[in-house]
Amino acid sequence: MRIAITGIGAVSAIGKNCAETLQSLLEERSGICSMRILGSRHTDLPVGEVPYTDAELKVMAGVAPDEPMPRTALLGILAAREAIQQSGISNQPITFISGTTVGGMDLTEQHWVDYAQGKATENIHLHEAGESTLVIAEAIRNQFSAFSWVATPSTACSSALNAIMLGANLLRTGQTKAALVGGAESLSKFHLNGFNTLMILDHQPCRPFDAERNGLNLGEGAGYLLLEPEEEAKRREATILGYLGGYANACDAYHQTASSADGEGALRAMQGALRMAGLQPADIDYINAHGTATPNNDLSESAAILRLFGDHVPAVSSTKAFTGHTTSASGGLEAAICVLAMQHGVVPANLNWASTAGELIVPTAHTTYQPLKHVLCNAFGFGGNETSIVLSTTGIDLPTADSKEPECLCTIEQTDDTDSSAYISATESRRMTPQTRRIVVAARRAMAETGIAQPDAIICATQWGCMLQSMRFLQEMIDSEEQQLKPTPFIQSTHNTIASLIAILTGNHGYNSTYSQGKQSQECALADIRSQMSLGLIRNAMIIEFDEQVDAWDNVLQHIGDRTENKARVTMYTVKRNN
Repeated sequence: MRIAITGIGAVSAIGKNCAETLQSLLEERSGICSMRILGSRHTDLPVGEVPYTDAELKVMAGVAPDEPMPRTALLGILAAREAIQQSGISNQPITFISGTTVGGMDLTEQHWVDYAQGKATENIHLHEAGESTLVIAEAIRNQFSAFSWVATPSTACSSALNAIMLGANLLRTGQTKAALVGGAESLSKFHLNGFNTLMILDHQPCRPFDAERNGLNLGEGAGYLLLEPEEEAKRREATILGYLGGYANACDAYHQTASSADGEGALRAMQGALRMAGLQPADIDYINAHGTATPNNDLSESAAILRLFGDHVPAVSSTKAFTGHTTSASGGLEAAICVLAMQHGVVPANLNWASTAGELIVPTAHTTYQPLKHVLCNAFGFGGNETSIVLSTTGIDLPTADSKEPECLCTIEQTDDTDSSAYISATESRRMTPQTRRIVVAARRAMAETGIAQPDAIICATQWGCMLQSMRFLQEMIDSEEQQLKPTPFIQSTHNTIASLIAILTGNHGYNSTYSQGKQSQECALADIRSQMSLGLIRNAMIIEFDEQVDAWDNVLQHIGDRTENKARVTMYTVKRNN
């Protein structure tokens, strides 16, 4: 099967659509500037804001002024609508996979005090990451095709590329005939303050790969690709913009926020994407780097690129100096930029680059023009979740397979963290919450019972994520008025904290993902391993289901007749023998 791209959509600080985005890239016009909309006290931090208020975005998205809606969803509606319109697809079911982490946090942080007092709690469900995806799907459904299935990968900054991977696997196993894939993410005070506690935000416009780089600028936006089999696109007489030729995910298994010095996870992801596409490093014409401009990331990514390409590094640039780091949306937005780059034969500038150090790659400082046949796009997230995809101007044949059901080997439920010393050291235990200890014990029990010490895939399924740390950081942010916050709760608040922690504790560099799609999260995780096992990409997998009871959160949820289940369940799967 050749996977064709028939539509792209993009919205960010440099444009509300693909045409504006391309023009900004060609003119080397950055969207990073002083904060105007977010409302944080940290106005000294430049950001890549989409330059429209929520009220203005509602008008653009066709949403009623009084309808509560996360900003993430508003941005997603604009980009998703553009991709579908360009594809010309209609009157057929589409799978929608949209990565995000923030979800509706922008509404929660505005109204948390009211929520805690039992006021206006009917909108609290919008906090859920998967709810933003459902809101986007519903808004698009009213104008275009129906969505047959919806999923929300939540792996921090690699979320959107992981969405693209899942969509491609569902196409290759015949579970869908069209997939709208990518991600959306808005700025929030929670996110801004979290990154600020890590001391990786620059007070000046960011400078990816520069010797004097000093951190990233956060941004917001959305980016989507419409994927379908080439034969289906040709049957519809659709314009094919490019092809998805290869993809891979790997875990650095090194640290919850830092990348390894040798870039092992990034190297494995890039190698895997090239291997699937049947390409050699010399075939790549351009790398759209993750390039966050933090001292750690740029050094690690440079090491990985130099290990893979040696003395023949192709053109490389990071477009985050245009848009800011749009976190979970970055892979979708930058994949759309890569398609534009291939169409117009342009390598976007690596803005603000001035000097190099021997251990760093030398990026393309200014816009250049050259034919681009094969492009590599990187997105790397917290917990060492590393994903790379190959986009091409010509089709690359990928094998297909019938969808097959995996076989369950064992299920372990851990209701408390007593007697954990047999599975967790005292040093490890001190750094964990009770819920984390339960999950780690269950995971190690499952590996011991099945004899699988290194699962090919570790996938989490959660409705709300790590709520204890999320609520702790949110409350402290409000109480302190965004001052003197500690980084640990933020680090441990991301949805993929658990999956990455298990990988780090076991040294597992394999596939690593997390789904936050409400009560359908386990279904999403199973669909992921089903497609990968059917295609022979993995032989076995660990699925971790978790949520945790947190008093502050439960007190809010009970006003709408819902509560959080305290859950720590690990299931091991393998390829079904009679398949």
